[in-house]
Amino acid sequence: MSAGQYLADTHILLWALVDDKRLRDHHRNILLSDAKVFFSAVSLWEVAIKKSLGKLIAPENLADLLGQTGFCALHIKMDHAEAVEHLPFHHSDPFDRLLIVQGQLEKLVIMTVDKSFTSYEVETI
Repeated sequence: MSAGQYLADTHILLWALVDDKRLRDHHRNILLSDAKVFFSAVSLWEVAIKKSLGKLIAPENLADLLGQTGFCALHIKMDHAEAVEHLPFHHSDPFDRLLIVQGQLEKLVIMTVDKSFTSYEVETI
């Protein structure tokens, strides 16, 4: 697998932290390569909301933990937020929609198992 730049969907991040068996081999290979893999602030937002609703158990200080394990932070920029307006409504999840536009604008391949991402003009793996 060649080194490239990727954006990990929230589930990929959480699975990678605990080496979950649902993490696919091609995702694991990217994570073990020299590739630059980003995590978005939107994933932290998603985890925080789901934790506060009791729908998810996840580590405290997730951003620090992800940084310590080699992921690179991707902040939400104004152009990311504005681009969501022009994204077709193939998918209504606000977290995923922001990840999609970040992938598009930053030219990152999105690591996900979510099939709905393939309805958009963004590269996925």
